[in-house]
Amino acid sequence: MAALSKSIPHNCYEIGHTWHPSCGVSFVQITGGALEESLKIYIPLYLIAAILRKRKIDYYLHKLLPEILQSASFLTANGALYMAFFCILRRILGKFYSWSPGFGAALPASYVAILIERKSRRGLLTIYMANLVLLFCITAAMYMFFFRCKDGLKGFTFSALRFIVGKEEIPTHSYSPETAHAKVEQKTRRQEEKSRGMNVIALVRRLVDSVCKHGPRHRCCKHYEDNCISYCIKGFIRMFSVGYLIQCCLRIPSAFRHLFTKPSRLLSLFYNKENFQLGAFLGSFVSIYKGTSCFLRWVRNLDDELHAIIAGFLAGVSMMFYKSTTISMYLASKLVETLYFKGIEAGKVPYFPHADTIIYSISTAICFHAAVMEVQTLRPSYWKFLLRLTKGKFAVMNRKVLDVFGTGASKHFQDFIPRLDPRYTTVPPELPIEFS
Repeated sequence: MAALSKSIPHNCYEIGHTWHPSCGVSFVQITGGALEESLKIYIPLYLIAAILRKRKIDYYLHKLLPEILQSASFLTANGALYMAFFCILRRILGKFYSWSPGFGAALPASYVAILIERKSRRGLLTIYMANLVLLFCITAAMYMFFFRCKDGLKGFTFSALRFIVGKEEIPTHSYSPETAHAKVEQKTRRQEEKSRGMNVIALVRRLVDSVCKHGPRHRCCKHYEDNCISYCIKGFIRMFSVGYLIQCCLRIPSAFRHLFTKPSRLLSLFYNKENFQLGAFLGSFVSIYKGTSCFLRWVRNLDDELHAIIAGFLAGVSMMFYKSTTISMYLASKLVETLYFKGIEAGKVPYFPHADTIIYSISTAICFHAAVMEVQTLRPSYWKFLLRLTKGKFAVMNRKVLDVFGTGASKHFQDFIPRLDPRYTTVPPELPIEFS
């Protein structure tokens, strides 16, 4: 408690908004920058999601813009309200304590901000402290199990997985070949190559036909138009293309900014490593999942939802191609949320009103506190995101003053000294700081 009671007499201009002495002007500047970046994030995100979900024209005309603005307002508020509460706390307390410039200001800001966002998008956020690939493997295994179970998943999560892995893996009850749906085998025609000079194209075509049309398919498998081999290959090609196109679309705004200054950079829109990495991630996830599911049906001579646990876990290894903390942690948090609500429905877990809102607020406040007091503990990707959201202003806080709290706040900012107007400061910069 002694550490929490330590304080310094500096005002919010000397520590927080060192670029301008006015709290109001600083708040407006942060808001404008955060809104601009939020729109850049959410406009392509919602457009891609709408296209993938095959939204009708009515959605684009009446719902798309309000949803974009609502989510952009949430993210903007998260950054802007932090600055507002940063100044409000200083005025109320009269000084800064070790908890107030970070956690104290971020907690109410995060709570108010998350209330702006749509309830369906309020995920349970956590601190990034788990092994990435293993976490994704476990998460994928559980998701695919619930996907295969009757009434296991609903809404957007179910629709997204159905789009990714295909309608052939839609949940069914366990069944054996004897109870499987009988369907007439697709008619095939094979033409004998009579000419001696068969070219390469004909050879490749013949090979593909033999693999895709005449390969084995277990009676429990519901992909009636393809055998198991072509089923996996087509799944990879389809989702690889989707991942590649998504990454291309996300890079369009930055690429066109250099359309006239550096036209050669437009080529990076199509030949960027990240495009192929996302494609390889999605394609391999689907092909491994489908391949493992087919293999288990052959081995056990049964289609069982428990297969999804093994197939989903192995498919999670695809994260090696696209190591994304954001994807892994978001899916894990949504899985926790799914398990929590299933526990409530089963009467096994008590219901806590606004649990997602509270957990989000605390988690975000911890991250903001680390960004102020211990930047070295943050993941570089999250720190870059905060700089982008605030147009770099998070980096110009006077962290040398905060070093007295013993967290090494200025460890990565040793060369930064803010140019403060002495008319608006309470403590001359050259004087040592004493604890009160």
